[in-house]
Amino acid sequence: MAEVFDCSENSQLLSGTRTARQALGRGELVVLPTDTVYGVAADAFNPAAVQKLLDAKGRGRQSPPPVLIPNTATLGALAAEVNDSITALADAFWPGALTIITVANPSLSWDLGETGGTVALRIPNQPLALELLQETGPLAVSSANKTGEPAARTAEAAREMLGDSVAVYLEAGEAAGDGEASTIVDATALTGDGGALRILRQGAVSREAIAAVLPQVTIGD
Repeated sequence: MAEVFDCSENSQLLSGTRTARQALGRGELVVLPTDTVYGVAADAFNPAAVQKLLDAKGRGRQSPPPVLIPNTATLGALAAEVNDSITALADAFWPGALTIITVANPSLSWDLGETGGTVALRIPNQPLALELLQETGPLAVSSANKTGEPAARTAEAAREMLGDSVAVYLEAGEAAGDGEASTIVDATALTGDGGALRILRQGAVSREAIAAVLPQVTIGD
């Protein structure tokens, strides 16, 4: 039976984050708030847990989940290279609603699905999510919904879709954003002084905002 914690109450916040951390350590799933919508999370370095996340959503390995990280230092550990253009994006939009796809560090021992050697990274602008990430390290996190259904804006909405496939639900009220997902960009062709960037999903961060940060870069779809 899934456990639900109302994180608006201090006593439940403390017990909820502790229980969530323990569940993630056991390879189980946790629903948590982010700055866009609610997400379902798994230990990014536990392949069985990541597969459990994909199964809960009804997704295949060809749709690997993004990875939420607590700080930009983690970006340097997970990406094969962090050039000036990627750093500029991270400085401008993190924490926030921009997911950056970059070449993954080849030494990483994880299996997120059919990634083609890349990883999608983001730092969320949500205090509870960041607190948990500081304690757990990188988490594979996808929107907390069944594939094809609207993304959940509360933990209760996520529970209606995901049920007991998730061990712990952290309820923190309606998601602060307007329900718009993060913008996803493919930064694998960026160079330190230019290159190209592809917007794979238009979300909360606009093309114009990205172009203002990287005026020397060709931006496509």
